[in-house]
Amino acid sequence: MYVMEKRSVLLEDKYTLREGYAFMTGIQALVRLPLVQRELDLKAGHNTAGYISGYRGSPLGGYDQQLARNKKLLDEHYVKFQPGVNEDLAATALWGTQQAELSGEGKYDGVFGIWYGKGPGVDRSGDVLRHANFAGTSKFGGVLALMGDDHTAESSTTCNQSEFAMLDAMIPVLNPSSVQEIIDFGIIGWMLSRYSGCWVGLKCVHDTVEATSTINVDVARLKLELPNDFKFPVDGLNIRFPDTPQDQERRMHEFKVDAVRSFCRANKLDRTIWPGGNAKIGIVTVGKSYLDTRLAFDELGIDETGAEKFGVRLYKVAMPWPLEPQGILEFSKGLDLIIVVEEKRALIEPQIKEFLYDLSNRPKVIGKTDETGEPLFRTAGALDPNHIAATIARRILTFRTDEKLKKRLQEMESRMDSSLLPQEFMVRQPYFCSGCPHNTSTVVPEGSIAMAGIGCHYMAQWMDRDTIGFTHMGAEGANWVGQATFSTRKHIFQNIGDGTYFHSGTMAIRAAVSSGINITYKILFNDAVAMTGGQGFDGPMTVQSIIQQMYAEGAKRVDVVSDEPEKFTQSSGIPANVKVYDRKDLDILQRELREIEGVTVLIYEQVCAAEKRRRRKRGLIPDPPRRIYINDDVCEGCGDCGVKSNCVSVLPLETQFGRKRVIDQSACNKDYSCVNGLCPSFVSIIGGKMRKNDPSANMDVEWTSLPEPKLPVIQGTYNIVLTGVGATGILTLGALLGMAAHIEKKGVGILDMIGLAQKGGAVLSHLRIGKSPEDIHSPRIASQGADLVIGGDLVVTGGHKTLSVIKSGHTKLVINSYEMITGDFTKNADMLFPSLEIKQAIQQTAGTDNTEFLDASRLATALIGDTIATNMFMLGFAFQRGLIPLERSSIEQAIEINGMSVESNKQSFLWGRRTAHDGKRVRELTASIVEGFLLEEPPEGLDELIQHRADVLTAYQNKAYAKRYLQLVERVRTIETDRLPGILSLTEAVARYYFKLLAYKDEYEVARLYTNGDFLKKIRGRFEGDFRLKLHLAPPLFSHRDSHTGEPIKSAFGSWIFPVLKILSRFKFLRGTAFDLFGKTKERRMERQLIQEYEQTIKELLRGLTKKNHNIALEIAKIPEQIRGYDMVKQRHFETAKSNENKLLAKFRDSAKITVGLKSSEPVS
Repeated sequence: MYVMEKRSVLLEDKYTLREGYAFMTGIQALVRLPLVQRELDLKAGHNTAGYISGYRGSPLGGYDQQLARNKKLLDEHYVKFQPGVNEDLAATALWGTQQAELSGEGKYDGVFGIWYGKGPGVDRSGDVLRHANFAGTSKFGGVLALMGDDHTAESSTTCNQSEFAMLDAMIPVLNPSSVQEIIDFGIIGWMLSRYSGCWVGLKCVHDTVEATSTINVDVARLKLELPNDFKFPVDGLNIRFPDTPQDQERRMHEFKVDAVRSFCRANKLDRTIWPGGNAKIGIVTVGKSYLDTRLAFDELGIDETGAEKFGVRLYKVAMPWPLEPQGILEFSKGLDLIIVVEEKRALIEPQIKEFLYDLSNRPKVIGKTDETGEPLFRTAGALDPNHIAATIARRILTFRTDEKLKKRLQEMESRMDSSLLPQEFMVRQPYFCSGCPHNTSTVVPEGSIAMAGIGCHYMAQWMDRDTIGFTHMGAEGANWVGQATFSTRKHIFQNIGDGTYFHSGTMAIRAAVSSGINITYKILFNDAVAMTGGQGFDGPMTVQSIIQQMYAEGAKRVDVVSDEPEKFTQSSGIPANVKVYDRKDLDILQRELREIEGVTVLIYEQVCAAEKRRRRKRGLIPDPPRRIYINDDVCEGCGDCGVKSNCVSVLPLETQFGRKRVIDQSACNKDYSCVNGLCPSFVSIIGGKMRKNDPSANMDVEWTSLPEPKLPVIQGTYNIVLTGVGATGILTLGALLGMAAHIEKKGVGILDMIGLAQKGGAVLSHLRIGKSPEDIHSPRIASQGADLVIGGDLVVTGGHKTLSVIKSGHTKLVINSYEMITGDFTKNADMLFPSLEIKQAIQQTAGTDNTEFLDASRLATALIGDTIATNMFMLGFAFQRGLIPLERSSIEQAIEINGMSVESNKQSFLWGRRTAHDGKRVRELTASIVEGFLLEEPPEGLDELIQHRADVLTAYQNKAYAKRYLQLVERVRTIETDRLPGILSLTEAVARYYFKLLAYKDEYEVARLYTNGDFLKKIRGRFEGDFRLKLHLAPPLFSHRDSHTGEPIKSAFGSWIFPVLKILSRFKFLRGTAFDLFGKTKERRMERQLIQEYEQTIKELLRGLTKKNHNIALEIAKIPEQIRGYDMVKQRHFETAKSNENKLLAKFRDSAKITVGLKSSEPVS
């Protein structure tokens, strides 16, 4: 029996292993770099130290977190990590490290440094980068400047390309194309920095720093050397004091740039990958574009042998500026054409043209434009490997005839036509997290507007938040300084996060004060830099210190709003002149502040919901034993809870009585603001836990001895695409599979496409597995290149980015069919989830036989108790289907090495396997639990539907009431059947919506629905253990109304309320009589009037019903569906519905050509 040889792997290998191969991300490689440099210096006899500072931002958003988690390791290697307050101050600190030895007081021989910042951070740091680079680096120091570029603004407010900022500062740029090269180029960069006296830029893009792969950690293989063809000036090139700007400029232009090129040449950083024999075509590329080019060659079926056959030479640039000329001149010999493949603005192409300008037989150079001057590789956006492949193939075919290549070209051209893909029926746009403070803090009073800035509140621009426009980081409100004078508007609100405030936002507030504009700054103090992963502040800051600072800057008034106002007292340091409000009073406060001239400040304090969740899991803060449950029988589906909370954990629940609401217990972050919805359906469950299957149950021989599936054979690479939603664990799935492949000594490349995914956005992860690391040329999977798609989310799987990797008849798909709603549902209560359309689009693309849907979220939650188990459940299912080319033991070992929720993940994986093996049995085992999630089956036919509703009305009131219902419904059926044989849609509509009006939820009915046994049965189906209940009600005879909103104020009632409700429900016979205490309210009179008017309207429709106006009659009969909710919410819906009804009735009467003498609707008094 064959036994696979596997690696012995530890999780810390990525930092501690010094020989062989380790599995790591690009970010982890950047953490490893200074550890390696310190060891290299010690071996060379130099006692150095390291310093790292900068400011977070995508794609380097998680770098500081990883550094902080490895503080002990950094300390052991004498590396100091100091997060910067902002980018330019951090860069100045790095400049300071290079000055440490100048006065003879340095503790070490030198300090090597890393500065990091995303593209906008590079831009704002231009001044110090230029100063520091011209001043120089120390002999045994050196600085790497990490440029985090987001080429297509996936998680940025502008598309970034930082090479030109570096060029302007005369900083050489290294552009790695892989995780391996991040390590290699980092070591090279420090050596180059020391040699040339320059800072060295290291370009970091999504495809490298957010990629994961197996790399060779032995840096001795680099064999770097110093040039022997460069003559140094007598005083060298490193930093010195004193120095003059003129001398610095002379050194830079006359020596440093040449030293950089000499170093590049001596170490062959730029190199020919494929010599191509007697080549006529040369391809020059760099960094991420090199990955795209290799992918393009793979798709064309061209390897090194093929390139030689077709006369193609490939050159990989490591340092795009300053480009080393001799390598390019050597490469270009004998070529007729050079194609420069580089993303964004051309940097390499003009340098090549300059080098070749004086050659008599110079090749034609194309890149941004083609041979005729027409656009080729456009500057905007990103490069498409299909376009690169087509471009190369067309040029080859001008020199060679090859039918196979011609066919491949046609295929590439077809793939570039996005119109061939099915329509996207829904898009998963990033949104505030469940329970996010921004859900409340970004709301402004009616008539006001707000502006956004950088951070989570940027997303308020695509929500119903009256938020328009934004600024770059730290300038929040400064645009209003310029705009206010020329606007008729007198005041705006400006959102700003605490992280931005600390970074640089105080300057903008100072400018606003100086200008005298009217503005209210809403500073969200959520105790975390939420957008980039929940990091803490980069220095001391409290609500109290912000208050003091704002008054010192000249704010006219400062107030605090909190979800826990009781914790802010004068003894806590809150000044006596500062008022602290509960968040429910936000609207009142904002209306006051907008009337004050000058700058006012509202500090909104509430901990970031995602960070709260993390801290609870780590045991750092208590996890409240309270969950919210919605009694769907009482719920009217009005959506007010969604409007009040803006929360994505409030989901639609489709029932036989219409759409209701349900809380996603796994996603809920316990903000509880949904309870403010004007509705008596909210219940607090205090104590207990979610019911789940006992994993130890039913473990007989059949379960414990699942057959091992036949694993797929890897041919070249096996390509897996994972789809999901941010913060649901889909990225962990890719990491586990990657680790399993690494254990098996396979090659692996992972590219996580996350963007704003941490905010509920779409996640795609490309995973390529090869027999060896050399088989992975790019972690990205080409168009139609996937062997398997594990669809953790239906919406993302049905999107174009996923559909484009599917090859019909080849790609296998395993898809979670659970309908995870998007953020749009919070503002559109009637939004329909296009489940069927998405499934059809997927099947149309992949083929029905290759597509398998399963309700994984519901099954995994029933089995494990949390939807977070879904992805591991899906993996187990796919594995047992024989779709994962890795051994089970390797996957389980990867789970153990990861060390997080080990047993839970193993159980999820196992239950996924069991479901694939015997899905029927698993569904039987979980039936009782899943029933807690589902509702009773709706009546199948029209007769059953009518009778069921009649039965409910009997329980609601009495048999006479039910008879009243049946008489009208049967009358409709008789006339509709007579006039439109075979059509009963009007009858069904009346059966549904006449019932809705008759069964209006007054106090007696709400009491009955809580005490008839159904409610407690559902509660026990979802929860287990020792728990107690609290109902959130506003009894009309006892509750008060909010003086500001007019809405009734709800109170919490404990279990003692159930006997009271039971008694109240028995008094339903008083309903509508003179003795009905509740029946005299405006709402109850309106409800009774609606019933009478509906009966009259239906009778009118029946008199004039024809085939021509049947559809209009149907719309009128459905009008009650629009009347939902309680109290003021119901009144608003009533007014809108009546307006719609009157328009439809006018159309109906016009079509029916009849004159009616019915009395018009009387206003409710």
